[in-house]
Amino acid sequence: MKTNYLMLHTITRVVSFIILSFSIFLFFAGHNNPGGGFIGGLMTASALLLLYVSFDIKKIRKVIPFNYPVIIAVGLLITIITGLNSLLFGDPFLTQYFEYYNVPILGEIELTTALPFDLGIYLVVVAIALLIILTIAEDDS
Repeated sequence: MKTNYLMLHTITRVVSFIILSFSIFLFFAGHNNPGGGFIGGLMTASALLLLYVSFDIKKIRKVIPFNYPVIIAVGLLITIITGLNSLLFGDPFLTQYFEYYNVPILGEIELTTALPFDLGIYLVVVAIALLIILTIAEDDS
């Protein structure tokens, strides 16, 4: 007898969308308020993990074919380059720079070096969390 997981799959899709939306909010709020790359990455990893648990791991790997070691390397590279950027100007490692720009439709926006740093942390946290959890989950012994 085949089990019907329609309700579980429907609720998982809705909850995962809410968690991913909140993680994006936390990511962009991070350089001015509590939050940022680490907590946003953990929230994203939890949403993706919920999809892995609800659906089959093989199905999710087919739909989302992430290579987690490569994502970790890219995230670390972005983070290190952002930190080394300040050394080019003679400032200490990881000095944050920001500037305000007027954009015609959006008005005044702030561009900061904290955002690419948080992006690197975000990528590293998502990839490491999922790599660890999925490696443990796939262990057959």
